[in-house]
Amino acid sequence: MTTRTTVALSVLALALVAGRSTGQEAPLGRERIENLDFPPLRFDPPVPTVHELAGGVPVLHLEDPTLPVVDFIIRFRGGYERFPRESYAAATALPTLVRTGGSRRLPPDSVEALFEIYALQTTFGGGGGNSFATLSVLTERLEVGLELWGELIREPGFDPDQVEIWRGRALENALRRTDDPAVLAYSTFNRIMYGEHPIGWELGPDDLDPEDLGLERLEELHRRLYCRGNMVLGVTGDVSWDEIDPLLTAMLEDWPECSEPLPPPLVPEIRTEEGVFLIPRDLNQSTVVMAEASDVHQDDDDYFASRIGNSILGASGFASRLMARVRTEEGYAYTASSLWTAPRRGPGLVGAVTRTRSEKTVSATRLLLDVIAEMSQSEPTDDEVLRTVEDFANGFVFNFQSPAQIVSRQTLYRLIDLPEDWLERYLEKIQDVSPSDVREVFRTHVHPEEMVILIVGDPDAFEEPLEALGPVTVLE
Repeated sequence: MTTRTTVALSVLALALVAGRSTGQEAPLGRERIENLDFPPLRFDPPVPTVHELAGGVPVLHLEDPTLPVVDFIIRFRGGYERFPRESYAAATALPTLVRTGGSRRLPPDSVEALFEIYALQTTFGGGGGNSFATLSVLTERLEVGLELWGELIREPGFDPDQVEIWRGRALENALRRTDDPAVLAYSTFNRIMYGEHPIGWELGPDDLDPEDLGLERLEELHRRLYCRGNMVLGVTGDVSWDEIDPLLTAMLEDWPECSEPLPPPLVPEIRTEEGVFLIPRDLNQSTVVMAEASDVHQDDDDYFASRIGNSILGASGFASRLMARVRTEEGYAYTASSLWTAPRRGPGLVGAVTRTRSEKTVSATRLLLDVIAEMSQSEPTDDEVLRTVEDFANGFVFNFQSPAQIVSRQTLYRLIDLPEDWLERYLEKIQDVSPSDVREVFRTHVHPEEMVILIVGDPDAFEEPLEALGPVTVLE
C-alpha cells in the first residue's frame, strides 16, 4: 500500500467518524479516495560540508547535536586486487590485524582496556577494492578517543600472536570450505568464471604459510594502502567544524604520504563459453548456480532497468517470478533467486541460483533457464514494474536514517568516484523505468543458452542424466 493510499484511508476514516457524530451520511467509495488532493511530499536529507585538511585529505562533516556522540569513518582506496597473489593473505588480513594487533606503543591488551575504559566502539573491514574503520565516541571523551583510534590505524603493532590467531582461523575456514555445498559451489563457480583474477581467488592452505603473513609484508602493504593519498574521512555528531578541525589536523599532520601510486585494478576477463560442470557429492539436495558475463555497468543507461528486471526475476524474494515458479507452482525448491552485478569497470555476472532435491535437479535447472528466457520474450506487467519501483522508492528513506549513515555513504561515493548525489539520481532513474525497458535490457544483455551451469550434487540421484543440459565437465 502506498503512502498516498494510507493517508487517504486515514482521512476517509475520520470523515466516517464525523458523519456518524453529526448524523450525516458520509460519501464512500474509491471515487472519494481518488479525488483527495495532497501537496507533494518533499524529502530534503541533510548534506555534509566538504573540507580539505593536511595533504588534501577530503573530510565530510555533518553536525548533529541530537546525542552527545561523535561518529567517524575513514576509508582507504585499494585492497588485495591491486597486488600479486603472494600478498593476498596479508592484504585480506590487514583490516582485522590493524584492529587487533595493538599499536607500536601499546600492546593489544592495553588497547582493549583503553577502549573499554573510554567506551569506544569501532569496526574495521574491507575487501578487494577498499578498507574502512569507524569510531563512535562520547563527546566528552572525543579528544582521547580520536587520538587512540588514529594511533591504532596509523601505527599498527601487528602483534605476532594476533597474526597467528588470524592465520589459524583462516586456515580452518579454508579446510572446511568443501563441507558446505553452497560455499563450495559459489567459490568454484567464481574460479570457473574469473580464472586467476582476484575476484576468483579463495584463501587456501597455500596462501597461509607463516611467511605469507610476515611482519615485513604486512608493514609494506600498510604503507601502500593506509596513507594520506588514499584516504577519505567522515565526521558527524555533536561537534562543530571549529571544534573538530584542530583535532583532525593534529591526527593527520604526521600521517605518512603514499610512497607510490597504487597499480590500477585488473579488469577481469570472464569466461564467455557456455558449459555444464558437476561436482559429485553424496547429497540428497543439489546446489545449482548459473550465470553468464554481463556488460552492463553502473554508469550505463541500461543499469536502472537491469535493477528493476533483476528484482522482478528473482532478487525480490517471495514476490519474484523465480520464487513463484520454482517454489510455489512446481515445489522444486524452498528458495530461488537471481543475481546481476554491474561494476563500474569490466564485466559483471547475470544469472540465478537455487537448491533443490536431487531427483528434481535437471528439471529445476531447466525451469530457471526458462524463466530467465521469458523476461526477454515479453514485457513484465505494469503492476510488476509499479510494485517493484514502489518497493525501491519506499525503501529510499532508509538510506538516510542517520547523519552517520549519510556521511558514510558519501565517503564511499567519493572514494569510488561516484557523484555525491548518486543515490538521489539513482531513485529518479529507477522511477523512469518502463516495462518495455525491462524487456529490452534482458533481450540485449541476457542469453540463457550461453550460461555456465555448475551443480553440486549426486548424479546417481538425478531424474535424468545431466548431459541432457549439455556436455558435462566433472570436477573432483
